[in-house]
Formats: sequence, C-alpha cells, structure tokens
Amino acid sequence: MLVIVVPYRVYSSNKVERDNKVKVKKFLEDYEALKPSRYSYADIKRITSQFKDKLGEGGYGTVYKGKLSDEVFVAVKILNNSQGNGEEFINEVATMGTIHHVNIVRLVGFCADRFKRALIYEYLPNESLEKFIFSKVVKNYSLSWKKLQEIAIGIAKGIEYLHQGCDQRILHFDIKPHNILLDHNFNPKISDFGLAKLCSKEQSAVSMTIVRGTMGYIAPEVLSRNFGNVSYKSDVYSFGMLLLEMVGGRKNIDVSVESTSQVYFPEWIYNHLDIGEELHIRIEEEGDVEIAKKLAIVGLSCIQWCPVDRPSMKIVVQMLEGKGDKLTMPPNPFASTVPTNLSKPGRVFQQELAIISELE
Repeated sequence: MLVIVVPYRVYSSNKVERDNKVKVKKFLEDYEALKPSRYSYADIKRITSQFKDKLGEGGYGTVYKGKLSDEVFVAVKILNNSQGNGEEFINEVATMGTIHHVNIVRLVGFCADRFKRALIYEYLPNESLEKFIFSKVVKNYSLSWKKLQEIAIGIAKGIEYLHQGCDQRILHFDIKPHNILLDHNFNPKISDFGLAKLCSKEQSAVSMTIVRGTMGYIAPEVLSRNFGNVSYKSDVYSFGMLLLEMVGGRKNIDVSVESTSQVYFPEWIYNHLDIGEELHIRIEEEGDVEIAKKLAIVGLSCIQWCPVDRPSMKIVVQMLEGKGDKLTMPPNPFASTVPTNLSKPGRVFQQELAIISELE
C-alpha cells in the first residue's frame, strides 16, 4: 500500500509545483504586458502596414490602425514634430504608462526614434463618444438613455480614479466627447493626456501659465486672470459640460437652432427644469425621463461658476448611481457676478472674467 501512495504523493506534489510555476510565469508575462513597450520607427511602420489605415487626423498628429499580432489591434498616434516641445509626448507616457483602470485607455507602447515620436494605444472599435452624440449620420437614439447613463458613470469613475486613485493626482484638462473612446460594448475610456498635469493629493491647486483645454469645456477659473488657483474642480466643470451635451445630443452652443433661447443649451435646460417642466428629449422607454433629468441635474451641478460649489467626482459618481428623484436642483450656475447677455452666442467669452478663488 505504501509503495502505491508514496509515488502518488510525489506525483501530486510535482503537479502542484508545475501548476504554480505556470501561474507565476503567466503573471510575469501579464505584468510585463501592462508596462508600455518601446518601439522603433521601423516597428511602427510594420505595425501600421506602412500607415495604410488612417483613423483620424488633428493638430496633434495622425492616428492609424495597427496590428501587433493576429488578434491584437492597436491605434497608433504619430505626433507632429512641429507641434509643441515634446510636452504632450512626455505627459502621455508619464501618466498613461503608470495607470490602469477599466475606464482609461491603455497605453500599449511608444516610439521615440530620433525626431519620430508615436504613441500606441489599445484599439477601440466604436471610436469616440462625439460620433454618437453629434453626428447627423449616426442617429442619437442608437444610444439609449440607459446606455448613456452607463457611459456617464464610467467616465465619472475614470476621472475619480485620476483624481483620487493614483499615487499622484492627475488633472486631465481636456475632458470632452472627442476624448472619450468606446469599446465594442460601448464602455467608455478616457484618452488623450497630452495636456495633463500631475500634483500631490495634498496640493489644492496647480500652477498654470497658459490656458489648457478646449473652448466650450474650459472652466471659467482657467480662463480668468487667476492662473495660480486651478484645481481638479476644472475637470469636474468639463465633465458637466460633456454630460449636458450627452443630454441634448448637440453642442452646448449652437447658433443654428430655431429658437434663440436654445442657443446656449445649459442655460435653456436649467430654466426648463427650474420651472418644473419635464424633459422630453428622445424619450422612448419608461424611465427615460428620470434618467434624462438626473443627468441634466448632475451636469448643472458640475458647471457651477465657483469651483468650491462643484461636487467632487466621488460625489458625482454617487449622484449618477443613485435615484434621480433624490436629487435637488442646484443653484443657477449663470447667476454670477459677471454681467452677461445669455441669449447671444459667444457671450460667455465676450466678458472679462473676474478672478475666481478656489479656497475650500
């Protein structure tokens, strides 16, 4: 009996050791894969098949579809040499190379080959959120209100992670629909960290010498003369403007609308809700009205004029995940000390902005 048992025990022990070895090996391979790899420019040309499939183009450079293997597709951003001093490249690699979150685009690799610079990201087949909320070709109702709510929650969780979940707080400074990419299940992922800044979590504000961001999403304190007092609350403002565009299915400023009262959508929707009217925007299913109202109220809370009046992204996530009937209307974000004629397009930027404090 012992002759039979001992070999069995030896075999069993060896199998456990082999399984553990395989497990450790796989972990190390996966861990290595998490870190962005460095590629030569010759690799970039091979990965993109000589820049065959262009996905998009902008001031930053051109994005091409590429393939690392038969099953792994990537998006390769070739940075323009003429743009900036390399800050965007450094920002992207420094921030995205060290963070991992389901709602943030993963940086797979990069290229710094003499004067050639490129960034390699995971490929997301549904492209940007912008395509689905602004495009006249892709109808807005292709994204249900339930799906829009899921997308909003995912974006909010991604920003919350940047603000609180990393070793250092990361301020994105360019949250907008174009920089929200969607995977095959329409899960949102925040991209484009070229304007990002890092600071310690104890630091209440970051120093700025130039305006960062895209007009229409930039917080008022960033545009004001008080460049020294800009904090993570500027990302909250940008998220609020994005959220309101998701609700309206349009740009927040649109001079082509029939009614002049609707030119600036955030103010129109605030006035609409403030008098107790229901929202009837692309309503198709039961519960759509409640979701639309909830997203609008959260968006309006995020675009409060003074940074101290905006919620943190942790609170924003709680608001989005909670019941809409529990939310109350925020103060009027347009009742600031700055005199504006809110019925005219562009009036937000025609006034000299006052100095806005971020003291909390």
